[in-house]
Amino acid sequence: MPHLMPDTGPQRVIAASNFVYTVGSGLYLTAGVLYFTQAVHLPASQVGLGLGIAGVVSLAVGIAVGHLADRHGARGVYATTLVVQALATAGFVLADSFWPFVLAVCTATGARAAGLAARSPLIRHYGGDRPQQFRAYLRAVTNIGISLGALLAGWAVQVGTLPAYQLLVIGNAIAFAASAAVLVFLPPVTPGPPVGGPRWIALRDRPYLLITALDGIMAIQFKVLTVAIPLWLVEATTAPRWLVSGTMLVNTVIVIALQVRASRNIGSPAAGGGAYRRSGVAFLVSCSLISLSAGIPTWAAVTLLMTAVLIHTVGELWHSAGGFEVSFALAPERATGQYLGVFGLGAGLADAVGPTLLISLCITWGRPGWYVVGALFALTGLAAPFAVRWAQRHQQARQIHPEAVRKEPAA
Repeated sequence: MPHLMPDTGPQRVIAASNFVYTVGSGLYLTAGVLYFTQAVHLPASQVGLGLGIAGVVSLAVGIAVGHLADRHGARGVYATTLVVQALATAGFVLADSFWPFVLAVCTATGARAAGLAARSPLIRHYGGDRPQQFRAYLRAVTNIGISLGALLAGWAVQVGTLPAYQLLVIGNAIAFAASAAVLVFLPPVTPGPPVGGPRWIALRDRPYLLITALDGIMAIQFKVLTVAIPLWLVEATTAPRWLVSGTMLVNTVIVIALQVRASRNIGSPAAGGGAYRRSGVAFLVSCSLISLSAGIPTWAAVTLLMTAVLIHTVGELWHSAGGFEVSFALAPERATGQYLGVFGLGAGLADAVGPTLLISLCITWGRPGWYVVGALFALTGLAAPFAVRWAQRHQQARQIHPEAVRKEPAA
């Protein structure tokens, strides 16, 4: 990374808040499900159902709260979402049956989605000339924080007692509350005048919605490393099981080291569309290599899997950089929160659909399913530049003839 710390004070505050937050996220991502199944003793089916309900609830929350951040000030709205998430996470300790669990996890997940949308105007306002590059820096910080949180969570998983898991949950809640407290040092952002036309302008921007859908399909790639590869490695290859941790470590280190650099040369929506196209090709190659790792000697399986992970991670860097660019550059500045809330719908749908899709194609079907998934990513990447050009034309028309755009029917 070219700089260990951002150049300006407000950027450093946002980065510090993000780092503390992601340490807490690492605690939960590593052992959150185990807490409910091993410590609270909820059936795994109920935990899965509750998480699915929470995912659906969170889809709509981000848009509404992003709109509030645009209209009433992003710092206060973002800090409020962090406090709500801290309280809901602390409530996990009291969730000893299904419905209290659903209430707590829906509140926490909804607050998380809302926080991502509410933070976007802060990134745009304090990100300098290239807020997209600052967003890439924050992603590198996120990976560092999650890695540290995962290491701390390993202790609770190893001990395996109820008090250990409860201590993990409380630590998670404290991290979220501390993240909100850090924002006290961030100067407030004065909200600008409202955008003319319909209130929910982002939901009427059909090109932007198409890009959101394409990004959502591409975002399924994040589940390849966390869902498909671990299951494939254990069930279909002779590779040692510890390689699951090895693949995650390689991915995390590369993202920390290179995400900012990968975003540096993507300075326009057209370049963002090109990054999507390259990432789709990279995912096709990596999926093809993964499919070939079954039924071969251990050394060959390890070589193919690690090569595939390296190529996949390069594609991930391009995908993330392209998403940072187009999501910010094609959103009106005064509606950043609302637009980025809409853009978050894609990742939300990927979270909801991705695991089932990958398991059905790559694990249940087997080797041919990997080629289908790779082709899906490649075709999505090829479609992205066309969608970006449509969105640019729409953006130019909105600037030249705002009245005509305001009268467009809802998509």
